[in-house]
Amino acid sequence: QVHLVESGGGLVQAGGSLRLSCTASGIIFRMNQMGWYRQTPGKQRELVATITSGGSTNYADSVKDRFTIAHDNAKNTVYLEMKSLKPDDTAVYYCNAKLTQMITGYKYDSWGQGTQVTVSS
Repeated sequence: QVHLVESGGGLVQAGGSLRLSCTASGIIFRMNQMGWYRQTPGKQRELVATITSGGSTNYADSVKDRFTIAHDNAKNTVYLEMKSLKPDDTAVYYCNAKLTQMITGYKYDSWGQGTQVTVSS
């Protein structure tokens, strides 16, 4: 089993900043890719940013130049630094991890429980 624990959400005024963290634990694994997605009521979950084990990043157009994703492989943790936040960024943010179990080679596609980010105008 893989467990993802998220932290860092909250309420912030427009123009403010927040930092989300997500740590993976549970089995001995190799991280292939970790990322953040977000969802608002009535809408599909959408990609925010991803990062591979090698450090390659991908961002949604709506967050480019405002959000930065980074990872600490030693801590199995991924971070999302969010700046210049807008009310449209309000959503539940979910951590995603694509991992390979070292012993069996089994691939996991795991999700965190979500953390609320609310940006007031």
